[in-house]
Amino acid sequence: MISQIGSIAVSLAGGLIFSSFLFLGIYRKSKNEVYLQISERAILASSYSIFLAFFCLLNELLISNFNLQYVAQYTSYETPLFFKVTALWAGQAGSLLFWSFITALFTVTYIFTTLRKMKRLKFHSFIIISFIYSFFIILSSFIANPFEPVSSDIIVQNGNGLNPLLQNFFMAIHPPILYVGFTGSAIIFVMALAASISKDISFDWVQSIRRWSLFVWTFLSAGIILGGYWAYNELGWGGYWAWDPVENSSLMPWLTLTAFIHSSMIQEKRGMLKKWNFLLATSTYILVILGTFITRSGVISSVHSFTAENLGPVFFTFLSLLIIYTIFWFFKRKSYLDTPDKIDSFSSREGGFLYNNLILILMCFTIMWGTLFPILSEAWDGNKIYVGASFFNQLNIPIGLVLLFLMGIGPLLSWNNTSRNVLLSRFKVPMFISFFSGLIYLIFSTFFQLYVFVAIMGVSFTLSSILGEFYKSYKRQTRASNFLDALFRMLLSNRHQNGGYIVHIGIVLLFIGFIGRAFEVEKEFSLSPGEQIYFANYVFKLNSIKSEARDNHYAFLSDIDVVDNNNQLLTNLKPEKRIYFYWNSDPEKRQPHSELDIHSTIQKDIYSIFSAYDAQKNIGYFKIMVNPLVNWVWIGGVLMVLGSLFAFWPSRKRK
Repeated sequence: MISQIGSIAVSLAGGLIFSSFLFLGIYRKSKNEVYLQISERAILASSYSIFLAFFCLLNELLISNFNLQYVAQYTSYETPLFFKVTALWAGQAGSLLFWSFITALFTVTYIFTTLRKMKRLKFHSFIIISFIYSFFIILSSFIANPFEPVSSDIIVQNGNGLNPLLQNFFMAIHPPILYVGFTGSAIIFVMALAASISKDISFDWVQSIRRWSLFVWTFLSAGIILGGYWAYNELGWGGYWAWDPVENSSLMPWLTLTAFIHSSMIQEKRGMLKKWNFLLATSTYILVILGTFITRSGVISSVHSFTAENLGPVFFTFLSLLIIYTIFWFFKRKSYLDTPDKIDSFSSREGGFLYNNLILILMCFTIMWGTLFPILSEAWDGNKIYVGASFFNQLNIPIGLVLLFLMGIGPLLSWNNTSRNVLLSRFKVPMFISFFSGLIYLIFSTFFQLYVFVAIMGVSFTLSSILGEFYKSYKRQTRASNFLDALFRMLLSNRHQNGGYIVHIGIVLLFIGFIGRAFEVEKEFSLSPGEQIYFANYVFKLNSIKSEARDNHYAFLSDIDVVDNNNQLLTNLKPEKRIYFYWNSDPEKRQPHSELDIHSTIQKDIYSIFSAYDAQKNIGYFKIMVNPLVNWVWIGGVLMVLGSLFAFWPSRKRK
């Protein structure tokens, strides 16, 4: 009964959203505000219908209603309750309904907040929202329906269960957080187009779209970092970024949105770069849909992609229409978006933001080219030419290092123009610290690596530049009674700017973590209980291998002591080899999975994987990796998100 209600709710949402087009058309001809209000209510009612459908599907997953194809495919009686909830976005049909659900949340929020203040944007906003909404509702109704029943001649006794790789807390929260960023970019797209078409780009609009952008950027950043954390802790290859097409699909809109946030500050202060910001704001959502097309069309293979070839043409059509619509209105409103003001000096803060933008877009282009090249090569002559991680590293590491220095240069520049004397006085301390840190590396490094050398200098330069700006702001708090009071006043004195500085410090910490990748070592070996091996200045001794039956898998548990050079026990590692669906009579349906264990410190991680177990010989096969500075990546990611939230949080209005 609940599943039928959910299916009806999806159909009702479709009917309501299409009726909004009808009322918008009548409003366009009659200019009667009543029809605009009716179309608004139709969009809201459609959103509420999607809410109902979403909770109906959630109910069916929780009660294990295996009469539904989706429930039978992604859950089982043994699936823990928490992961039954996360099965909502584990498959194609559920994730698309979840996408519509978040879109509905944003739509309702946008209507009741932004459009209440900017009523002139309503008509064009409703047209674009209805178009986007109708596309995803069509998908859930006709192509990937989560309420589709199993075949009438099949009785499902138990479901297939959730993929073991997805039975991880961080993978459970990574997709919804990333989806918030993806779907939120639609509001930025809507606002940019609606304001340009309506010729109503005001100061309030710039402030509003920047706030939306900061909110979306926060979730995109958190989603990307959580995805890397999941990959590092679950996939067992010791890394967190492999330039996988799905990873790239989330990074590209993040880059354009980052560029937009920076250049929108120039538009807010000086009314410049309207055309450039229009392209950045709209490109962010277009890149989201491009990434979704790559992920869901089946044109690429990835450990965390969906494969559904029937969705490819549909998404490609939607993507094409978005691009055509955007280009049409860009040229239609080109004269309106022109601004007479130009950047006065390239040694100004505006110039620094522009350099920053160009580097971000260059990085986005190289990633997009490397991601699309296999698809384009196959379409050209039928041969798919794969682009490996080395391609992305060779191009993007130098670009990233330039970006690292630019983050430190920007705060040292003034608006409009920075004189030569001011440049010299502001740059001398960061430059000295940068060169000194490079010299220290040259003296103490046993193996010189150019990228590490430049990265250390860039980290030192940027960190000293930003901390110097904080110190200057702190010294200005003459009314403060103590250190904490001065620090508090300093942070609140310019919340948007200081939040941005905190984000930049977070990115610098990411680069510290990236430097550690140059010093990673690994070894694969086999041990029987009682045996040991020496590697990377540690002794690894296998104490025992035991087995244990659990609720939804069978596990082989290892026990490894790690002893340091001082013959002191450093830690005890317990990586596992799990077999999910172990009791299934069909060996093909049994799913082996390595549950790794990590000894983690601020300096390095000792990363252990139980690769395989030979029960007859009682031999375990292991892989050990020593990964320096990895935790700085996660610390930097957390700081990025906190800084963005700090910048996003509204300041108290002064009376």
